[in-house]
Amino acid sequence: MWLSEAREELGGLIDDREDVREGYRVDAWPLAVKRARNGSPGTPPVAVALPRSTADVARVLAWAASRDVAVVPWGAGSSVTGAPLPTGDALVMDMRGLSRVREIDSSGGRVTVGAGVTGGELERILAEQGMTTWFSPQSLHRSTVGGWVATRATGQFSSRWGGIEDAVLALTVVLADGTIARVGTPPRGAVGPDLKSLFIGSEGAFGVVTEVVLRIHPLTALSGLEALGLPSVEAGLTGLREVMQAGLRPALLRLYDSDEARHLAGRQPLPEAVVLVGFAGVPAVAAAERQATSEILAGLGARSLGSEAAEAWLASRYDFSRVERLLDEPGGYAETIEIANGWTEILQTYRAMKLALTPLADEVLAHFSHTYTDGTSLYLILLGRVADDSEAVRRLEAIWAVAMRTALTAGAVISHHHGVGRARAPFLADQLGEGAAVLAKLKRALDPGYVLHPGSLVPASRAVRTSG
Repeated sequence: MWLSEAREELGGLIDDREDVREGYRVDAWPLAVKRARNGSPGTPPVAVALPRSTADVARVLAWAASRDVAVVPWGAGSSVTGAPLPTGDALVMDMRGLSRVREIDSSGGRVTVGAGVTGGELERILAEQGMTTWFSPQSLHRSTVGGWVATRATGQFSSRWGGIEDAVLALTVVLADGTIARVGTPPRGAVGPDLKSLFIGSEGAFGVVTEVVLRIHPLTALSGLEALGLPSVEAGLTGLREVMQAGLRPALLRLYDSDEARHLAGRQPLPEAVVLVGFAGVPAVAAAERQATSEILAGLGARSLGSEAAEAWLASRYDFSRVERLLDEPGGYAETIEIANGWTEILQTYRAMKLALTPLADEVLAHFSHTYTDGTSLYLILLGRVADDSEAVRRLEAIWAVAMRTALTAGAVISHHHGVGRARAPFLADQLGEGAAVLAKLKRALDPGYVLHPGSLVPASRAVRTSG
């Protein structure tokens, strides 16, 4: 009978109107979208909590823990893996009310921001002060800062500025019992383990992030935008590796195979691989990095294709409409899957993924867009059409099963930056090995009642009280 108790004890924080609850059945996961359009949407929550402060979040969680009510945090609903989708008799906690940019410390290089602030709004406010996070995921305008932390996200300029784990200086998090904790010791500390890292990538299973302190940087324009053609994906991967291992850090460093390169603005005929580069920072340093990068790539047979393709990418880098339009078609389907592997293994991983997935889609596009000294990500886009939405659902289910099995066989990391969610949950134990037991022990320590997002990261092990 918890719903009546929630109305009475939490008052205006709770909304259980049907039209409101219906908005939490589906996120941006293509399989969930297609299932919904095929008549099988996800389970709506029993009610929605609408906090506007850390204190509100603590109040809701303390109440939920005392009554064994499952709570599922929700950001902007832009997850492409089903991460925030509720199951069973759940209370969704919509974090978008925590939407304040509380403090910008330009000289200190940090901003304190509510978890519900969208990336686009944060960047707009920072730009007015001549600052930026340089954290720019494709979902910038449709995702929240809290969502970035929860899923261990990364941005399009990560080769220079890293992922969210590099951007976060400190967190305010509310634990399952309502305890408020502030973790993180900027600029660096040697005072025990880095506690904030427990919550980066935890997908709401260990605590609810309510406020984030992020690094910020002076806002400068990208320079030296250029597309370069290479004779093969292998040559392109060698180029990315040599650039990163030389200590160079282009802001933009992306390699496309010939199938995806056809979708870039540019020239025909296209080479077998295309690299996009761009640079940022002090002009003289950026110019030197550009020169050194060009020399490395030229030594591998690169030739300039001009700036058009790179400029077109920059102008459209937040556009997800190609996937959305195809999902809107009866029988149309699309999926994006990102994995990662080391330099020694990545070429064979790419070939294995393309070979395994090509029978399942009309097009399998691939690019490498987040590079490190020891490896790179591989991002695959699958596009196709079948007879009807029922077949499209089956095709998407097959794509996930084949992609994850192939990635695991290749020794790859099964998610680079989209997180686990529903999509990868069945494969997580195989990925983590003995680490899965560590996750389970952390869950029991931080959330012994399995109140927070049951089933997220750790298999659910709780009895959920009925709503009544």
